[in-house]
Amino acid sequence: MTSTTARQDLAEEDVRSTLSSDERAEPVTALSASLTFGWRALLKIKHVPEQLFDVTMFPIMFLLLFTYIFGGALAGSTREYLQFVLPGIHVMTITMITMYTGMALNTDITKGVFDRFRSLPIWQPSVLVGALLGDALRYTLASTIIILLGVALGFRPAGGVLGVLLAIALLLVFCFSLSWLWTCFGLRMRTPESVMYLSMTVLFPLTFTSNILVDPATMPSWLQVVVRVNPISHLVTAVRGLMAGMVTTGEIMVVLAMSAALVAVFGPLTMHRYRNLR
Repeated sequence: MTSTTARQDLAEEDVRSTLSSDERAEPVTALSASLTFGWRALLKIKHVPEQLFDVTMFPIMFLLLFTYIFGGALAGSTREYLQFVLPGIHVMTITMITMYTGMALNTDITKGVFDRFRSLPIWQPSVLVGALLGDALRYTLASTIIILLGVALGFRPAGGVLGVLLAIALLLVFCFSLSWLWTCFGLRMRTPESVMYLSMTVLFPLTFTSNILVDPATMPSWLQVVVRVNPISHLVTAVRGLMAGMVTTGEIMVVLAMSAALVAVFGPLTMHRYRNLR
């Protein structure tokens, strides 16, 4: 009892000395706050490792299924089809898992965690930016798995290591920008499941009416028009071109322009909703 009482007295003394001190803690910078919330997103994976299922198993399943089921019929051989389809599967996988950004955000809101964050003396966008940075690391992990598996299966990018790295970087930029759309959904929908259903409603038509799996030249003329204006098709073309060493500056600029437009539109909308969240 004596040791317990002594420890309590010491703790109370520490609290009094801290509260009575005239020194104030230095304000947290925007970068520091964003990195802290990014680290929080990674710690959530540590406690719930099942969250990595979408960035580990999905890429493996998609690449194996599409390569060995459609490869012989569409390209004559699985090895030849792999050179074409791997960049497309890469884009499809990473863009699909961006929806979990909005779902995780909505989960925090329904649990009341965001009420605490909004009361902190920090740069308020850091809560959202940090979550997006944490997800960017998940996208990088999924990209690494796809490329390594593809190389093991026979994928040989003519653009070399530099082309692959630039393709991954461009894809990460686009997905980071696309995630602002799902954060906007996450702040407006009532449940995480609603966010997932709405995100899938948007993503599925975009991914499957594109040039991910087949050459648009084999499609009906009216569908080719849809594929050409599809933003996912532009992204796949740029990523495929970087990996093949045949990309043009215009293709890259189109993807960067789309990314900037997503942030310019949904960034302010998300922050407005975040500030007025009830």
